[in-house]
Amino acid sequence: MLLQATLNGDLTKAAHPAVPVSVEELARDAAACVAAGARAIHLHPRDPAGRERLDAEIVDDVVVRVRAACGVPVGVSTGAWIEPDLERRVALIQAWRAPDYASVNLSEPGAAEVMEALRHAGVGIEAGVWSVEDAERLAASGSAGKVTRVLVEPVDAGAPGAVGLVEDVHRALDRIGVAAPRLQHGDGAATWVLLTDAIRRGLDTRIGLEDTLYEPGGERTTGNAALVRAAVRLGAR
Repeated sequence: MLLQATLNGDLTKAAHPAVPVSVEELARDAAACVAAGARAIHLHPRDPAGRERLDAEIVDDVVVRVRAACGVPVGVSTGAWIEPDLERRVALIQAWRAPDYASVNLSEPGAAEVMEALRHAGVGIEAGVWSVEDAERLAASGSAGKVTRVLVEPVDAGAPGAVGLVEDVHRALDRIGVAAPRLQHGDGAATWVLLTDAIRRGLDTRIGLEDTLYEPGGERTTGNAALVRAAVRLGAR
C-alpha cells in the first residue's frame, strides 16, 4: 500500500498556518512526511507571490528541490483553475521535465489533451475519477491503459454516502477493464471514512492538508506530518 502526502492543494495559510507555500516550506514538510511514513508526495507549486502556477521553470524547480529533500516521487496538479486557457495549459505542461506524475481531473474539459501533453513530457498520469461518468470518460479517452494510477476521489462527497459512491466507481472501472493501480481518498468530512475504506480494500491512499485540516478524532491537526502519522496508525503503510 502506498501512502501519499498531499501537502497544500489550493490552500493558503489563511486556511491553516501550517500550509506549506514556499519551496523551502514544501521541502521541509515533504521530508517530515516521509519520515512519518509517506512514500510519495503531491503538491501544488507556487510562484514567489504564493500563486499556483504551471510554468515549467517554477514546476520543475519546486519538484527537483522537494524530491532532493524527501527522496520519494513528487507529483503535481494540472487543475484547470490554475490556467483556465486549455491551449496555454497544454503548452505549459508539455515543457515540464521534472515531475514524476501529475493528476488530471477527468471531469474537466480538455482532460484528454492534458493527458496527451503529460505523455509528451514523459510525466506519469494520475487519472482523477470523481464519478462513474468520469470512469467512462477515462475509457473513452483511450488513455486508460497508459496511466500511472487512477485516483478514485469523489470530491465533496458527504461522509454517509462516500463508501457507496466509491463502490459504484470501482465497479465501473472493473466493468470497463481499467487495470491501473488505484489510489482512493476523500476530502472534507469523507477524508477519514474513505482512507479507512481504502485500507480495508488494500488500496493506495493519501492524506494531507489538501484533503483535511482535522485528525481522525475531529481535533484540528498541527500539520501534514501529524496527518501522515495518524494515517499510519490506522494501517496506511
